[in-house]
Amino acid sequence: QVQLVESGGGSVHVGGSLRLSCATSGGTFRQYTIGWFRQAPGKERTFVAAIRWNSRHTYYADSVKGRFTVSRDGAENTVYLQMDDLKPDDTAAYYCAADRGIILSSIRFPQHYDYWGQGTQVTVSS
Repeated sequence: QVQLVESGGGSVHVGGSLRLSCATSGGTFRQYTIGWFRQAPGKERTFVAAIRWNSRHTYYADSVKGRFTVSRDGAENTVYLQMDDLKPDDTAAYYCAADRGIILSSIRFPQHYDYWGQGTQVTVSS
């Protein structure tokens, strides 16, 4: 059974940084794509970034491009989301998700991911 566990959330001031971790287990992730999504209160869950485990190809939402970096550590079976220059609009619960064989046109849509973590809260204050 695939399991995902996020950690690393917290409260920072504008311009600060956080690194989120998504620890994976229960599967062979070479053919998986790991996505990061976020959801603010009263809003829909939206795409942040994703990484293809095998190729390490990365994808970003326009709103975070240049500020966030997604990477993975195969030895640790962990995917990271480095978030720099944080803004109040980045405040949300952040979730990692996994899917095997997801096609490129579906990467940005949460309904196409089969496995989800429990989320970690990020709060950015001015």
